[in-house]
Parts: sequence; C-alpha cells; structure tokens
Amino acid sequence: MNKKTIAVIFGGVSSEHDISCISAKSIIENIDYNKYNVVLLGITKNGEWLIYNDAVTLLPNDNWLKSPSLTPAFISPDTSVRGIVTAKGDIIKLDVVFPVLHGKNGEDGTVQGLLQLAQIPFVGCDATSSGVCMDKAVANAVADAFSIPQAKWCAVSEYDYRTNTEAELSAAEEKLGYPIFVKPANAGSSVGISKAHNQDELRNALEVAFKEDKKAVLEEFIDGYEVECAVMGNNIPVAGEVGQIVAAAEFYDFDAKYNNPQSELFIPAQIPEEKREEVKALALKAFKALGCEGMARVDFFVRKDDGKVLLNEINTIPGQTDISMYPKLFEAVGISYKALIDNLIEFALQRGGKI
Repeated sequence: MNKKTIAVIFGGVSSEHDISCISAKSIIENIDYNKYNVVLLGITKNGEWLIYNDAVTLLPNDNWLKSPSLTPAFISPDTSVRGIVTAKGDIIKLDVVFPVLHGKNGEDGTVQGLLQLAQIPFVGCDATSSGVCMDKAVANAVADAFSIPQAKWCAVSEYDYRTNTEAELSAAEEKLGYPIFVKPANAGSSVGISKAHNQDELRNALEVAFKEDKKAVLEEFIDGYEVECAVMGNNIPVAGEVGQIVAAAEFYDFDAKYNNPQSELFIPAQIPEEKREEVKALALKAFKALGCEGMARVDFFVRKDDGKVLLNEINTIPGQTDISMYPKLFEAVGISYKALIDNLIEFALQRGGKI
C-alpha cells in the first residue's frame, strides 16, 4: 500500500492555542500509521510556522517549542508545490491536511482559504462555511433564513455600541429581557462569554466580549438542557449519538469545559429517545444549511418547559481532547476514534483539492 502523506496543523494564533495542541496530540495518537506518513506543522502563538519532529507527548503546554527538531516551514499557496516549503528550500508534497486549529486564524476560513489556493485536500469545512459558522451573528442569520429554531438574539458591533451605547442597550433589553448571554461573535471554547442579569452586568459583559472580537452576539437565556450532536460526511452526512453537558459552573464556560472535573458529560443525553432523534435531524439540517462538509459538532438547548429544541452554535473544528464530545459521540455508535479519523481523511480526499 502506498502511504498518503498528511500534515496535521496545530497551535495557532488564538485564545484556544493550548487546546489545539492537546486535540492534535489525541488525533496524532489515533492516526493509522500503516496508511499515512504524518508531518506535524505547528504554529506558535506569534504566528511562526514550524515543522516538529519529536515526541507527541510534548505538544501540551507548548513543550514542543523546546525541541531541537524545529524547522521553519510553511504551506505554499502555489499549486505547483501542493505542499510544505521548508526554510532549507526542501518541498514536502502533501496528499491531505488535517487542520486542528480551534478558534480564530484556523477555524474561521483563513487556513482553509490557503489550502484551497494551494489545491490541497483538507479535513473539514471549506473557507466559506468555516467563516459563516465561526461568526455567530452570520450563522444565526442563516439559521433564521432556513427556519432552524434558536433563541432570540441580536448583534452589535463595538463601533455601534461605542457610538450609541444607551440605544443599543435599550434595544437588547427590550428584545431579550434578562438574563442575557453575551458572546464574542468570533471566538470558541466559550471564551469571552458572560451571563448578564442587569444593565451593569450587561455593560461589563460587552466589554469582555469586545476584548475577543469587534462584534458581540446577545441571546436570551434558555432554561434548558445543553446537548451536542456530532456530524460527519460530505453530500450525505451522518449524525453520531447525542450527548448532554451538565456544567459545574452557572454555564459551560471555558473553565467548566476544560478545568473543572465536576462538569459531567452524559452519552446518550438524558432526554427521551424521540427528542434525541429530533436533535439529530436538526443537526443534519443545520450542517447542510451552513454549507458544512467533513465534520462539525452542532450544539443545542432542549428547553425544559416545553421540550423545544433550539440551535445554540455549530463548531467546524470540534475539540478532540481526551474529554471532548466529538469522538466520544461517534464511539457511542460503534465508530472508533481511529476509524473516525480515517473517515474524516477519506471525506477530504473524496472532495479533492479543487473546491
């Protein structure tokens, strides 16, 4: 068998850099080395691109940066190269790229656009879909257009907020009522999210959000169960099991997600089977409506008082750490982590480099 050469890109200039390194470690440990030659391409927090050729166990906490194996390199957008160019002038041809870059400068269509220019197949959504899903305001607008139910919401740019603060606050209060969730439009892993119970807290929450992005999304509070559904595929996507999160904190923020062991995950979700099937159907509808391919994790609320299923958000490069839902939700339906990675790479190869 001729092995294919795959580059795993990790790290990145993002508030989720450290999580990306942990996700990459899990993926690399589960790739079938009988089928693939693996090249590790790390991006530092300052944006330097480096080939890393050392122990995978060093990836967390940026210990990989201490390795003497590092070689400056980059993926060329030149279609005659279709691969990596090193500082020494060497070229490494690539058959496929697996971007494991959560958040900005990786999950938002930037790297996907580079790979499309280079005409190198890659795992996950294309540049357009990645950008749409990353921007919560745009994704919410698309969901509304496709009649996918979600919480009431509005968005405000930092410029408009600074220019007309009182009017923007009043409009949000009138439309949403309290409490209000405030999120950066472009961020992941619940970074920069706050829950506001009054106007003072709303003002503070917007300041927190604007540290992460120039636009904020405000949503009504939903008293519901938080559930997630894993999806993979191209033209005919399939859904994994539905999982449920019980956050250790008031809501599932970054700390509750990654640092607090008392946050609980239930697979399958502790909701009726017919409700899980409804979640799966809506996950597939959202996946298609937002133009997704390859993989995504689609998050929902199931409202407690009436059982209404409401879209929360869609993640095009879901976490792949040891505690992440995405691989676990497919393991629950009989697809091992190794097989899942194989499938994701195959979907990339089926789509090809010309998108």
